[in-house]
Amino acid sequence: MKVRVGVNGYGTIGKRVACAVKAQDDMEIIGVTKTRPSYEARLAGAEGFPLYTASAEQTAAFEKEGIKVEGTIEDLLGKVDIIVDATPGGVGGDYKAKYEKAGVKAVFQGGEDHGLAGISFNAYANYSEAWGAQFVRVVSCNTTGLVRTLFPLDKAFGLEKVAATIVRRGADPSDNKGSALNALEPALKLPTHHGPDVQTIMPWLNITTMAVKAPTTLMHLHCIVADLKKPAKDQDILAVWDNVPRVKFVSGKHGIKSTAQVMEFAKDLGRSRGDFNEIVVWQDGVKVKGNTLFYYQAVHQESDVVPESIDCIRSMMKLEPDAMTSIRTTDKTMGIGK
Repeated sequence: MKVRVGVNGYGTIGKRVACAVKAQDDMEIIGVTKTRPSYEARLAGAEGFPLYTASAEQTAAFEKEGIKVEGTIEDLLGKVDIIVDATPGGVGGDYKAKYEKAGVKAVFQGGEDHGLAGISFNAYANYSEAWGAQFVRVVSCNTTGLVRTLFPLDKAFGLEKVAATIVRRGADPSDNKGSALNALEPALKLPTHHGPDVQTIMPWLNITTMAVKAPTTLMHLHCIVADLKKPAKDQDILAVWDNVPRVKFVSGKHGIKSTAQVMEFAKDLGRSRGDFNEIVVWQDGVKVKGNTLFYYQAVHQESDVVPESIDCIRSMMKLEPDAMTSIRTTDKTMGIGK
């Protein structure tokens, strides 16, 4: 019996989650929602996903455009076991009461506060915490990126403290809004929220973060300085990451020196939508000096949280008790690691 999944918000994250669910043998997509009859609404139909609206008032606009609608979010909730809430950040809280009323489990995204669900999730770090839960939040793209590399380092060497500077993309590639085209915009409220968000997964970690918004849409770039509790060499660090999921090495020596080249690499690998679900680490940008580790990593903000959402569904629905088995299944079906 497959778990019946709905996606509320078929946008940047939602459409990727829906396609990832479709690829799983133990899940099926029952429907997705849109608030406007956009090209993405038509794309949902082309993918074979039944389409629902957020309210009955919106249905007329879809019908006017000739887009078939199966009903509203309330109708969808009556047909699913779990919903992935991929609505814009801050909106998920408005839907929580509807999910509770329908008796449906919900996976929220990182744009929501930790308190909304009470559990924040990363598959490798705390898969079991979501086991059977009603509400769970998959942490944001940047937090996912930080946890993916810091958690295994902490297990292997211990982390005394971490300072990370996040060079943020100004907007997603499809957005027509964002930062100025010819400016770098520092986050002046310091430290930024990213450190406390990492602590929702790793509450013991001493981490502080800063951020700068940059006029690029491709990826985020993290500049990380970590003080290790145990001595290590460059190759020891790389060996740890080489043995954990969803971290991929690139090299400037091999011609990948920028986020633009990373995204070109994703296309060359034949990745769906040109996505890079792994966290990308420059192996020739890793340096240990004394007990201090320096490294760079790139985060594809549109896609790194998608496999985490799939594993979160498995844990919440008690489909697979072992984290690594779930991760391997998800990665194989999504083409991650190739």
